[in-house]
Amino acid sequence: MEPLPQIPMMSYDVVVIGGGPAGMAAAVKAKELGLNVLLLDENDYLGGILPQCIHPGFGLHYYREELTGPEFASRLAKRLVELGVEYKTGTRVLEIRNCSDLEKVVIFTSPRGAYQVWAKAVIYATGARERHAFEIGIVGDRVSGIYTAGESQTLMDIYGIMPGKEIVIVGSGDVGLIMARRFALEEAKVKAVIELMPYPGGLARNVMILRDFDIPLYLSHKVVELRGKGRVERVKVVRVDENLNEIPRSEFWIEADTLIISAGLLPSVKKLEQIGVEIDPATGGPVVNDRLETSVPGIFVAGNSLLINDLVDYVAEQGELAAEGAKEFIEKGGIESRKWVKVEKGENVRLLVPHYLSGDRDVYLYLRVARPMEDIELRIPEIGKRMKFLVVKPSEMLRIRLKAEEIEGEKLTVRVVKV
Repeated sequence: MEPLPQIPMMSYDVVVIGGGPAGMAAAVKAKELGLNVLLLDENDYLGGILPQCIHPGFGLHYYREELTGPEFASRLAKRLVELGVEYKTGTRVLEIRNCSDLEKVVIFTSPRGAYQVWAKAVIYATGARERHAFEIGIVGDRVSGIYTAGESQTLMDIYGIMPGKEIVIVGSGDVGLIMARRFALEEAKVKAVIELMPYPGGLARNVMILRDFDIPLYLSHKVVELRGKGRVERVKVVRVDENLNEIPRSEFWIEADTLIISAGLLPSVKKLEQIGVEIDPATGGPVVNDRLETSVPGIFVAGNSLLINDLVDYVAEQGELAAEGAKEFIEKGGIESRKWVKVEKGENVRLLVPHYLSGDRDVYLYLRVARPMEDIELRIPEIGKRMKFLVVKPSEMLRIRLKAEEIEGEKLTVRVVKV
């Protein structure tokens, strides 16, 4: 594909798409490595969702201290500015064109018009989107008072607007639990948190929020219907069996004026799919090697565009790794490896990245289990690696380090088994 001759052209070594923690960390690292980098973000400010995450719990790994979301974003943005990284906010990427391995064109619009950028590599860090009510099968009246957790967080923490007074939250993931606390602190009545699975979806420290504020948690339940005139008035809940099928005559109604959907995130990968990047159905993000390079050479991905992370620290870590991969790609004209070792999911492993390892560097594996277990061992039988864990949960990501000398053979199978 050729660039568009009628649109102004710029040229950089790397274009980073996304100004959240993954994108900012990638841009900072790329600049430190001597690359000419441009960062593009659709918001009017840098930080992604971090500016609306006013609770603590960020930075314990990356900065070795506990920060709020805005503090974490501010530190990255400050470093970005100190290094002189060029960035443009209020932009919208329309298309990524893969002209050749070392020639990419990113076409975007801004308040000043449309532009295109030549780049040798692209780091894609646009984050994720929230599932909405229609995706999880909620029917009923078309009423106001229905928000995703992210929308309600933005209303409260950015604009100072309370979405409602009597709240039902769908989903017990970390964001839903944090919003339960946020509503309770603002003296709203959280009537219930409804969770489809038979176990909570968030980290243990966040599940404790419900006990602290005496908020009911209904496991193995789902919201199926909404009723109201103009605004939500009541919510229909039904119990499900071990196969997630509705149990007859188990339904009940909860009166509420607001429904918050916190039913999980999906990596934002539409622009990658358009250029033929291979997607892993388990993560919803791209298939990558240990440089976080996708199946399209020179296209790298990091953060929640790769897979949904628990910790912003891992998101920033992945941004740095993608920048290092881009540096190597540009210098060598491609990512070299003696032979890629495929990593496969074994027993009780639901998702796993990266998918291919070179064996010429240490690497972190990020994985989630399919079901909770106690007294388990993580095994990679091909290399005799064993690691013991007291408890593993689908809600908590495991981060496993493999040394370069451990990576050998044609494939490695990661299994999580009972001791």
